[in-house]
Amino acid sequence: MKSKLHAAAGAVAMLTIATFWVSTLVSETFGTDEQVAQVKFTILYGMVLLIPAMAAVGGSGFAMGKGWRGKQILAKHLRMKIIGGNGILILIPSAFFLASRAQVPNFDGWFYAVQTLEIIAGATNFILLGLNMRYGIALARRRKKATAP
Repeated sequence: MKSKLHAAAGAVAMLTIATFWVSTLVSETFGTDEQVAQVKFTILYGMVLLIPAMAAVGGSGFAMGKGWRGKQILAKHLRMKIIGGNGILILIPSAFFLASRAQVPNFDGWFYAVQTLEIIAGATNFILLGLNMRYGIALARRRKKATAP
């Protein structure tokens, strides 16, 4: 059950991050100021989905991996710490900052500097989650083979 929750929460988190990232790039590249503002505002609402999904991924992952050892397990733990740090220190504050600037609208140098940082941090989290997912799938396959008769 934990593994299904973990996989589902991970998929929701990755899809949400991908949606935020692509929406940002498309609106910034092809959209109007109003569309950029709408995307920035909608991302704040999307945090209601992303934050619990990330908490579920982290909590279920730590619960399932309790007592496990190995380089890959340690790497997954380190990646999750980086993902969490990016989220708490960069992505959440950036989302509020960008939404507030976009609503005015105030698309100045600060807006684009923070937007660039947010894009980089979001891509980093997506890549790190993908690496964790790839190893998690491989680990599940190995465990399934080991328990198969």
